[in-house]
Amino acid sequence: MVLTPRDDVLRAVRNYFESERQDGINRRTEAWRSLSDSFIRTSDGSYTMESDSGGEAMHTRSGAITESFEKFVRPSIPLDAEEIRVLDLCSGLGYNTAALLEFTSAGEVTVDMVEVSPETMAAALIVPSPVKSHELVRAAYEDRLMDMGIIGMRASPPPPPEVTLRVHCGDARETLQKLEAEYYDAIFLDAFSPGVSPELYTVEFLSQIARVIKPDGVLATYTSAAPLRSALIDVGFHIGAGPVFGRKSAGTLASGDPSKVKEPLDWRDERMVALSDAGVPYRDPTLSSDGETIIDRRRLERMVVRGVTRISSAVKTPIYLGVSVEGDRIGRRVRRNLERMGISDTKGGEALYIICPQMDECVCGCGEERVTTSRERILSMRRRLLEVASFRG
Repeated sequence: MVLTPRDDVLRAVRNYFESERQDGINRRTEAWRSLSDSFIRTSDGSYTMESDSGGEAMHTRSGAITESFEKFVRPSIPLDAEEIRVLDLCSGLGYNTAALLEFTSAGEVTVDMVEVSPETMAAALIVPSPVKSHELVRAAYEDRLMDMGIIGMRASPPPPPEVTLRVHCGDARETLQKLEAEYYDAIFLDAFSPGVSPELYTVEFLSQIARVIKPDGVLATYTSAAPLRSALIDVGFHIGAGPVFGRKSAGTLASGDPSKVKEPLDWRDERMVALSDAGVPYRDPTLSSDGETIIDRRRLERMVVRGVTRISSAVKTPIYLGVSVEGDRIGRRVRRNLERMGISDTKGGEALYIICPQMDECVCGCGEERVTTSRERILSMRRRLLEVASFRG
């Protein structure tokens, strides 16, 4: 099961709505007064929730609704779009969809919102709305929760006819397999981090995303995790860096159309994805494994490929290719990791051959035409590493 926000808070939310349903009295203001201290007020005044494992929040504490605008909506939604179709995965409190509705001037907007936890949707009905359009999300959530028998009354006005919000409550892996192919202009992937909810970052899950997004559609996610980026490459996406907001690293943007990815990955990130065992993706062949199984499966695969077809990620060894290293502890580890792959010198012929695709001019004598995207560089470096590894003695 994908991780959800704090179970004690969600139980309390459900209890309030059960009382509301039984006695027909709106208890949402009362619920917020009672539970507000259990939510996290972020820097822009909007609220978020903490995961049930403690520590990781649903949004950055630097500003939950601002993150929705900056990391999801602005990089993926054209200002001049006349019609827009969006898939909002792990819609949570509804901020990404609310930010989209606030931002776009499209004449027709369709959003499929997918959230595994009905209690989280119910929490969106009591949290102060960070933008006016959040009221439209509340109305869509109310309709779904009414159908499920969790709430007993509506308190929000319905969306206008040009806005269609369809709410799916269940495992995103199951929901995605039922959606229409090549339908969405943009997809927001806003699950908890890959190390916490690996189910939604696997090669197989991202293959389903690749199936339902338009060829020129844009996937936006806040995470820069190497296994996610590697999996996106595996399923055919071009990838690049998304905006930096509230976190040390950039998010990730992906599209089948390279022109939609404006900012390439940092060269160090390209190398870690292409060459190191950190770039081994998560796998879920049946789209049904639990998170612990998926994490264990990747851990074992990393052990198998480390020093065989991938360079050890220890001390970020791949970033030292092409440069001199000292004789200190880090330098010794770098050389040892590379020697296992048949790379005798950080500035030797094997090293330069592997990283040549990242250089403005050929540094290895291959004479190959320069490639221009992160995807092409990653795939070329992967191929070259395998060639070098196959010739080691």
